[in-house]
Amino acid sequence: MSIEVLNESGHGIQEREFIDLARYVLGEMRVHPRAELCIRMVDEDTMTVLHVQWMDLPGPTDVMSFPMDELEPGREGEQPQEGVLGDIVLCPSVAESQADAAGHAMIEEMLLLTTHGILHLLGYDHAEPEEEQEMFELQRQLLLTFLAQRGRESGA
Repeated sequence: MSIEVLNESGHGIQEREFIDLARYVLGEMRVHPRAELCIRMVDEDTMTVLHVQWMDLPGPTDVMSFPMDELEPGREGEQPQEGVLGDIVLCPSVAESQADAAGHAMIEEMLLLTTHGILHLLGYDHAEPEEEQEMFELQRQLLLTFLAQRGRESGA
């Protein structure tokens, strides 16, 4: 799996953590092992431009997903489709504000947003209540199991 992390945000980011999370989520979702993903961290000005350009919404947002080959999660017993998953763009300063408001660490918010972005690349959405429930439950499960696994590996 090719996972690239580009940090253009000015925030100190542990790239390895995002690569490990992405590998875990993509593995759990049975994405082809040669799929490609780029995770890009940007500042608020860059995110604002992207948000206006692609969503026609003002100001910066926390995460945006740009699918390429419209890959879907693999199914048990079927060969997953090979291709470029796409790009996730995150804004650490927006994530930091959200983390402060929610009362948890910025890294937790960033990992949540990365998981959210990957699910969008795989075709999940939250426009309708049923879709939102399915996507957010899957997102929660994936993140919690990743964090639990990471905790066991670090001896925590």
